[in-house]
Amino acid sequence: MKKKFIKRLLMFLVVIVMFSIIYIPLFKDMKFGLDLKGGFEVLYQVKRSDGKKLTSSDMNSTYDVLKRNVDSLGVSEPEITMEGTDRIRVKLAGVTDIEGARKALSNVANVSFRDVEDKLLMDSSVIKGAKLSYDDAGNPAISLQVADKEKFLKATTTVSEKQDGKNVMVIWYNFENGVNSYAKDGDTCGNEGSVCLSAATVSQGFSSDVIITGNFTKEEAESLATSINAGSISTKLTEISSQNVNASYGEGVLTKTLTAGLIGMILVILFMTILYKFSGFISGINLLLYMLLVMAVFWLIGGVLTLPGIAALVLGIGMAVDSCVVTNERIKEELNQGKSLKTAYEQGNNQSLSSIFDANVTTLIVAIVLFIFGESSIKGFATMLMITIFATMFIMVFINRKVLKLFVNTKMFDNKPNSFIRYEKKNHKEFKKKNIDSIGLIKKCFCITIIYLIIGIVCILINGLNLGIDFRSGSDITLSADNITVSKVKKDIQNMGYKIVSINKQENDEIYIRLNDELKEDGINKVNNYFEEKYNAKSEINVVTNLVKQELIKNAIYSVLIASIAIIIYISIRFKLSYAISSILALLHDVLFVIIMFSLLKIEVNVIFIAAILTIVGYSINNTIVVFDRIRENMKTFKKNLTLNELKNVVNKSISETFNRALYTTITTLIPVICLIIIGSKGILPFNIALIFGLLAGTYSSILLAGQIWYVIEKRKCKKQ
Repeated sequence: MKKKFIKRLLMFLVVIVMFSIIYIPLFKDMKFGLDLKGGFEVLYQVKRSDGKKLTSSDMNSTYDVLKRNVDSLGVSEPEITMEGTDRIRVKLAGVTDIEGARKALSNVANVSFRDVEDKLLMDSSVIKGAKLSYDDAGNPAISLQVADKEKFLKATTTVSEKQDGKNVMVIWYNFENGVNSYAKDGDTCGNEGSVCLSAATVSQGFSSDVIITGNFTKEEAESLATSINAGSISTKLTEISSQNVNASYGEGVLTKTLTAGLIGMILVILFMTILYKFSGFISGINLLLYMLLVMAVFWLIGGVLTLPGIAALVLGIGMAVDSCVVTNERIKEELNQGKSLKTAYEQGNNQSLSSIFDANVTTLIVAIVLFIFGESSIKGFATMLMITIFATMFIMVFINRKVLKLFVNTKMFDNKPNSFIRYEKKNHKEFKKKNIDSIGLIKKCFCITIIYLIIGIVCILINGLNLGIDFRSGSDITLSADNITVSKVKKDIQNMGYKIVSINKQENDEIYIRLNDELKEDGINKVNNYFEEKYNAKSEINVVTNLVKQELIKNAIYSVLIASIAIIIYISIRFKLSYAISSILALLHDVLFVIIMFSLLKIEVNVIFIAAILTIVGYSINNTIVVFDRIRENMKTFKKNLTLNELKNVVNKSISETFNRALYTTITTLIPVICLIIIGSKGILPFNIALIFGLLAGTYSSILLAGQIWYVIEKRKCKKQ
């Protein structure tokens, strides 16, 4: 028995170590976002120069221009994504020359047609456009639509008359005299990244549309057509938001964040071991496996790790631990009923599955809504959150249960179940008497809640919210230097002619300036260069236009509304409408509480705050569903028509049975969040503070509000009966 236990324990630890060794090298190639690596990000709005309606072809051509311009910078892992029908976001992590990157991105595409001696035959104005076509044999080709037939005839005739194999027309993208030549670059024509796009043999002059043939694949033909179209691009780019982060600043943030995450993880494992002994230790070790799986999946899908992504990972750890807490508390209850460890383990796992499943599905709903309506960094947060949910169900529910069952089957703990899982051994009668009279506190809880919510809402109406740049538009500047003061910076900014909204010194000696002005490219370069030359300051500048602000506010409202409606529908289907109404009222309390605290403490509300609010929604519904799942289960022990006293006992019993779980889950989620606040970056400080307020509010509402609201709704039915 003991040998079997030791053998399985060693095998388990060896497997964990092996997985760690296999996975860790993969993370060397992990992509990091601007906030962790430094670099430059810009969001462009695309419009046609002639005022006509923008088409998908225009967007594709513009995308191709930006891609080729980025390639010229030599950035290893650029991100260029289309957002909606008229926007393109470019992220250049690791770029240090922000001014040079801006200029390179704004370069106009120039396609030219030359002979093998690099003599210009015609420019892109002769061509109306290009598109994928097929030759007589059905092979992929490019159809050139001619705009100036006379010039095209002259150019093609001139080339066709050349001898000795020189009757070749070479198509170039941004040809540079003295840098490019067919003699040097001809062998790379058509290759990815080459400015030499194609070299076509011309046998005669043409005065109409022509087909360029060759050994093209469909993808190569489409790429060439897009590149030719880019040369005659009829769109213009308007910079509507931008962000630049100093590289050394980003590296410092990464170090702090990873350190905070590691310490948080170790503390969670220790807490779980102290709380549940052997089962807690195994669950804690499986938490490492969970982390490896999440990061591996994120790496495999090409995800870019950012501060919001790390925040989602922290939340995921809390939810992963929650699944263990819910199960272990169920096992303890079964042991207190006098059952054997094996029976208690099996029944505890079976009984906890539905609440874990429902809690994760509701959080998944929130993550999907965030992904659909969120902007770039929020999409990364939502992606990481979705991965953690599936990893929780696979590792912390399926794998963790299988591993623990192996140790239960060794019979090592049959005579000492308290070594497997810490619990207070009680007889059946003592166990049944342990009830919290939550219904008796209804009037007090409701009155206190209503009073502080009314006072808080009045404060919001009077003081408003400390809106960040995302919701007010303008520019934010963060300066970091040794010999720099607020008074000096204030004077410098005013001398530049900019209107300061606020200026203050942060705890880490950085100076934070808010401007009403929406700095353009010249203004950003001016501010950046001025403070670098005068103070050798490292700067981070964010710009958001009014257009982006309106879009963010609209999407924030949509996100909260749609997530709430989806949760109501799901809970109504899985439970019934009275549970859904109670859940939403409890969620409204939690959200209002966080907003009130942010208003009172004047904490900045930025775009990641919306992610925090929706995260709180997901987390709070998680807490509430565990309580409701227990209420639903306890209702089955009574007849269909309950008396008022029976209904009261059901709620009190259910809340009493889930009280420890709510407390422990809150603590395990708070541990890594507090580590991130103390050690981590200020970039996600508002998110972490919002989570703390949300966790406290969610714990309060799930224990002292949600069940009581449900009781009030159901009580009316009892009175009628």
